[in-house]
Amino acid sequence: MNGPEAAPDVDIDARGLRCPWPALRLARFMRAADRAVIVADDPVAPAEIAALADDRDWTVETLETPLGPGWLISR
Repeated sequence: MNGPEAAPDVDIDARGLRCPWPALRLARFMRAADRAVIVADDPVAPAEIAALADDRDWTVETLETPLGPGWLISR
């Protein structure tokens, strides 16, 4: 992030992908990262991302990104 008021850059743009692809992309990205910002527009994505995060003990925060609503996932 560029400052306290700056919107975070999106690491994973999963718009247009149907579940389980957004969650799979997130899982792959998090193999080498401690945090990720993901945007997904599949209506099932919030539940899939929350379930993955719960399973891995990650935290999930909703936030606004340059691409629209998304989630910040962190270890």
